[in-house]
Amino acid sequence: MTADHTRAPVLEALDEYRRKGHLSFTPPGHKQARGADPAVREILGDAVFHGDVLASGGLDDRLTRGRVLQRAQELMADAVHAEHTFFSTCGSSLSVKAAMLSVAGPHEKLLLGRDAHKSVVAGLIISGIEPVWVEPRWDAERNLAHPPSAEEFDRAFDAHPDARGALVTSPTPYGGCADLRAIADVCHRRSRPLIVDEAWGAHLPFHPDLPSWAMDAGADICVTSIHKMGSGLEQGSVFHLQGDLVPPELLGMRADLLGTTSPSVLIFAGLDGWRRQMALRGGN
Repeated sequence: MTADHTRAPVLEALDEYRRKGHLSFTPPGHKQARGADPAVREILGDAVFHGDVLASGGLDDRLTRGRVLQRAQELMADAVHAEHTFFSTCGSSLSVKAAMLSVAGPHEKLLLGRDAHKSVVAGLIISGIEPVWVEPRWDAERNLAHPPSAEEFDRAFDAHPDARGALVTSPTPYGGCADLRAIADVCHRRSRPLIVDEAWGAHLPFHPDLPSWAMDAGADICVTSIHKMGSGLEQGSVFHLQGDLVPPELLGMRADLLGTTSPSVLIFAGLDGWRRQMALRGGN
């Protein structure tokens, strides 16, 4: 079935909720701005409060029979050629940790680019994973670091054949991109998954002149911050999955373990609207 990218399930459900004038006996306590402080309403505007509803028991029913979030995630996956997509309202910091916990466990090794984000270090502390650091390549002419090469990951796997997988940051905060296809090949020759922290690369899938993004390059898990190079709200992140090296149920459970039970529908709406914007006009 062809995906209809003119649709935005989260935004449409929010619009219906508002038009029906529901007043729930559940959080949030501001009751669609009625109970919010007038000074706050004046500065933020009532639209913020109108969009702040429960994800289940508000945006959708408690059994999620409308599949609002699931349909939005499926459209996102289709837009970027992933097999599975998960939304996160806790930024890519949560998404990176969920990916790490899906690939390795306590006292197991994971190859990591040494230029990794703080969230990777936090993931190590939480999980008890043993890091095997792979050094980035220093560019003395430009005074910046490039991601580790595929050859460096290959040597690290040779030295640590029990490593459960690899994680690389691409693009880096400097804007440099790794040779993801080559690194993915290094991992897959050993039947090991590749995680890509692509937090700065939300725009990459949508224009042919940009570097190849993680899913097209063969990575198994990719984490993207829509609030960075996309137009989503702060904390809006998605992580994508393909292949059979990491079960989608496992990745979903790890994200659920770390995530909030009160996700912001405002952030979901930003993710959903950004996907529609990029699917329809992202190549312009």
